[in-house]
Amino acid sequence: MFVDDTARPVLAPEDFHHLSRALRLRAGEVVTASDGHGSLVTCAWSGGVALSPESEVVYLPAPSPPLTVAFSLTKGERPEWAVQKMTEAGVDRIVLMTTARSVVRWDATSARRHVARLLTVARQAAMQSRRAWLPALDGPLDFAELAGCYASGVALAVPGGAPLHLGTPTVLIGPEGGWSDEELSAVPVRVGLGPHVLRAETAAVAAGVLLAALRGGMVAPMG
Repeated sequence: MFVDDTARPVLAPEDFHHLSRALRLRAGEVVTASDGHGSLVTCAWSGGVALSPESEVVYLPAPSPPLTVAFSLTKGERPEWAVQKMTEAGVDRIVLMTTARSVVRWDATSARRHVARLLTVARQAAMQSRRAWLPALDGPLDFAELAGCYASGVALAVPGGAPLHLGTPTVLIGPEGGWSDEELSAVPVRVGLGPHVLRAETAAVAAGVLLAALRGGMVAPMG
């Protein structure tokens, strides 16, 4: 569960409903609460909105290097799936991006609605996967604006690119129509995600999983 203050943990109404109605927890069962910024505390659920701390608050440092995946907007519910899975994998910053060949573009009203929903999806996924740190969710940002934020450490995902490595912990995923010549010129570093052509949302999740596995020592970088 996520709370505002791990020293005095109080459940949000939707989390209380989840514990009491969906999970059917009983009073006295153990719940782990986090503030989303690295602080954790083990609590007993009293049956109400207040949790009873049963341990000292511990702090888990943010993983390093921070991992960022930006992906071009996609249709329907695909962004929700991508955000959910990247959160579970451990991506630290997820960026919604528009590019020269993006088919989907949100107006201001749609953007607010979609981003609010995606923040909820990320929060729920972070709880399910027991993350101590909530991922940041930004955008939609234009490609030029996003590429300008990074002087180094950023790579474009392209077919036939080099293997991923932690020297480029920020990976940009283009639309299914590919990058424009201007975009390819703006970011010279290229990385690949396998031998097959992936949908944008699949590529974003693949990048997130691979980067997190590299950072966690689950796979070894190519020497």
